[in-house]
Amino acid sequence: MITKSTLERIIGDDLSEIWKALTSDEKRVVTDNFKYERYKKNQMIYAESETPENLYCLLEGKVKLFKSGIGDRVQILRLYRPVQYFGYRAYFANEPYVSSAQAIEPSVLGIIPMKVVDKLIRCNNNLAMFFIHELSRNLGGSDTKIINLTQKHIRGRLAESLLMLADKYGYEDDDCTLKIYMSREDLANLSNMTTSNAIRTLMAFVNEKLIFVDGRRIRIINESQLRKISKYG
Repeated sequence: MITKSTLERIIGDDLSEIWKALTSDEKRVVTDNFKYERYKKNQMIYAESETPENLYCLLEGKVKLFKSGIGDRVQILRLYRPVQYFGYRAYFANEPYVSSAQAIEPSVLGIIPMKVVDKLIRCNNNLAMFFIHELSRNLGGSDTKIINLTQKHIRGRLAESLLMLADKYGYEDDDCTLKIYMSREDLANLSNMTTSNAIRTLMAFVNEKLIFVDGRRIRIINESQLRKISKYG
């Protein structure tokens, strides 16, 4: 059982952006309504068509947001790293979830009921501006992603995905191995291509000495050339 002092430390450290926008009384409200849950690898956090009820903050691990399309083909829409917030857009839109969230690896999530967040927003302009900023930034990112996924060649799309993973999650201690181990299917779903195309393109990058692949471990060897491929895709 998590103690109140430990809970306050977790909230203060890991929810700092929201925490700084709150008054002392509002912080107590969050503390009283905050909980955290552990998710196993590949465990669903919420599914498309469910009713949104919570604000999620990823404290540890990695989470993917994805949507099933025609023929149940999956597209990964967004990846989350600590400390990022998700699950709130559908609540503000007064609609069910239009996508699903799943843990990529064992993860810990902080959870606050959206009804609590809603009440706080109505009394706190700084908190409202935080969510406006987050939603606006995500919308801009989605606009860019649409263009990249529909207009870039598959080499450009995969190069961009590898660089995005490096920018978002960083490298292992060797400064070149991606700190995320995705399946070929997930890489394909992130890059809007079939799994077979993702495998072929990865092997092409290996043959061109741009990357080194060992199972799910991918080492970036020539980042500058990958960036050129991504840019001119």
